[in-house]
Amino acid sequence: MADENAVLMYKGHPLMRMGNLIYYGSMADTHIVMLQVLETKKVGDLDVASKVSVQLQLTDPAAKSRDRVVKKGEKDGLYTALDFGCVWLERALAGK
Repeated sequence: MADENAVLMYKGHPLMRMGNLIYYGSMADTHIVMLQVLETKKVGDLDVASKVSVQLQLTDPAAKSRDRVVKKGEKDGLYTALDFGCVWLERALAGK
């Protein structure tokens, strides 16, 4: 049986979900990605994300919430949004 406290990892960074928000990255790093599911559609008996908001954010607690957002966009589908977020995060952490 899988450990219930295990953290889901994607390309070396943790994924955490809370409702329709998914956080990608570590708060110990300078940046994280926040994915917000805006719309879903039914596929069989599952709800699948059809429109997702992507935001690259600073993790600095001293920054105001509106100043934390570095990049933002909307993508069709969770995989596409996560793929964009992954690239943004890698570039931000590399200092590019």
